[in-house]
Amino acid sequence: MRLIEKVWFEGHNAKWWLVPLMLPLTLFFWFLSSLRRNLFSAKLKESIKVDCPVVIVGNIGIGGNGKTPVVLYLVEQLAKRGVKVGVLSRGYGGKAPHYPYLLNESSSAIEAGDEPILIYQRCRVPVVVGADRIAAANFLIEQGCQIIISDDGLQHYRLKRDYELLVVDGKRLFGNGLLLPAGPLRETVSRLNEVDRIIINGGEDEHVDECLLNNKTAKHLMSLSAHRLVNLKSGESKTLTEFVHDHSTINAIAGIGDPQRFFSYLTQLGFTLDKQHGFVDHQAYSKALFDEVEKTNILTEIRPLVMTEKDAVKCKKFAEQHWWYLPVDAVFSAEDNELIITDILKLIK
Repeated sequence: MRLIEKVWFEGHNAKWWLVPLMLPLTLFFWFLSSLRRNLFSAKLKESIKVDCPVVIVGNIGIGGNGKTPVVLYLVEQLAKRGVKVGVLSRGYGGKAPHYPYLLNESSSAIEAGDEPILIYQRCRVPVVVGADRIAAANFLIEQGCQIIISDDGLQHYRLKRDYELLVVDGKRLFGNGLLLPAGPLRETVSRLNEVDRIIINGGEDEHVDECLLNNKTAKHLMSLSAHRLVNLKSGESKTLTEFVHDHSTINAIAGIGDPQRFFSYLTQLGFTLDKQHGFVDHQAYSKALFDEVEKTNILTEIRPLVMTEKDAVKCKKFAEQHWWYLPVDAVFSAEDNELIITDILKLIK
């Protein structure tokens, strides 16, 4: 983990010199972001409404908070009810041949980014990427979509939204509570009072309640559930029980916002991790990179190598036979599921 992340989330001693050093930049960031938000609030800059309800799944901080599992959950739940859903994404890290770019069977993570590819391959619904979210949203409407789920984009105020779901990492929460770059936040925690619902991804209830005590927005606890592992090369699927019985000791890699969270989850599932290696979020993978990792003795044994589904979409072309990924699903209580989905269904005329 980079030193700055340790300062943000773990109170590393470097905070005593690093945070004061960055505070002037944080004040400047606050000024610019507040000015931009106020321009939209005062209607000096226009928020554009498209001819279809837009649901934002976002956060106020950087890094992986669990937005993609929430998007997958919404798409699957709405599709079960006969709603044609489209997904909009910035396509971080991708270089598409043109924008807006509608994903298809031959699309790659290099073109569209890892998360859009994951969503498309899992849900098989229209997924469009592009920095111009208005153009991308209109392109989805042309595909016949009845509702648009935006993966991230909470701060993209140019696109008028009908509903906002804010996802909070229940373990890391808001770090030191400061805006970038002295802290991990893109907006202040006061933004939580303005969204429709807050989804808390894991964490201890008591700790979460303490941090959100003064917030009146409806909150819903979410957990992540896994039931199987899938082989990158063959597509073979094994249940968790079967896999742990055959291969209780594994190696693991993760290129997400908080790799340790994935490694800890594997341990909770019953695995013993021999070697593990965390990469930066949205890591670009190559066979050469894995060869280099092996040379540094991080993955020395030919054991099953387990990774996230987000990593897997970037590794399938050069995968080895012993590489597997772990799909996870967002899980809510029956009551919370009904509240969230009913709210969103009301948006569709």
